[in-house]
Amino acid sequence: MQFITENLPTLLAMMGTGVFAGLLAGLLGVGGGIVIVPVLFFLFQALGVSAQTSMVVATATSLATIVPTSLSSIRAHLAKGNVDTTLLKNWALFMLLGVLAGSYLVTQVNGQWLTLLFGIIACLSAINMLVGKKAALTESLPGRAGQSIMAGLIGLFSSMVGIGGGTLTVPTLTFCNYPAHRAVGTAAAVGLIISLPAALMLSLAGTAPTDAPPGTYGLVNWIGFACIVPLTVLFAPLGAALAAKLDAAVLKKIFAVILIITGLRMLAQVLL
Repeated sequence: MQFITENLPTLLAMMGTGVFAGLLAGLLGVGGGIVIVPVLFFLFQALGVSAQTSMVVATATSLATIVPTSLSSIRAHLAKGNVDTTLLKNWALFMLLGVLAGSYLVTQVNGQWLTLLFGIIACLSAINMLVGKKAALTESLPGRAGQSIMAGLIGLFSSMVGIGGGTLTVPTLTFCNYPAHRAVGTAAAVGLIISLPAALMLSLAGTAPTDAPPGTYGLVNWIGFACIVPLTVLFAPLGAALAAKLDAAVLKKIFAVILIITGLRMLAQVLL
């Protein structure tokens, strides 16, 4: 009880993160990691944690939260027949290798490099949202070798910045003239392939920094996990219901602007 009283503002902020991430996931189809990582990054710093530790722990914690939420999402997309199991079989091994490499790098590199990488990915993702519907760059996916490289890079970069894969997988597939609804459904499964091994590796093989926030085991903050996951799962359906009543396209552009500002702020913290 004393712990809850002493850390109530932090717990409420983490719960608010779960609500926000769940609503956005249902409303806009935006992966939770793109929301959770920057919120935890700035929240941990407000608690007196260094920027480097904040980014590493935010990344690992975000990956852990994606595991249960992706399971729920996969079930929904499988029921609609929107998961390309053949593509997943071809990608899984190379994506796993990328995830393992990325997870290892998280434990080795300075957190500033992760912050820089996240800032770049956030800005590019926001620009992609603002541009809207785009023409495909190629008529179809590349051959086996090209797809293997794509899968490995998605696994590598997603695990390094704490996102489930949808942020990179959906635009990558749609740029290759892949059906959008299949891209979203398949990306949900990609999220599990990325988040589960990455979260396990960062929790079991990672060493908690001396200034890590309370409740951190390995590099995952399990208090944050416990606060965020139930509310994300609870509010995602509400976001989906709101999407039917609101102009999701306008809301997506508003979120994109916020994401650009967030990404630029993270870049500024590293470069300035």
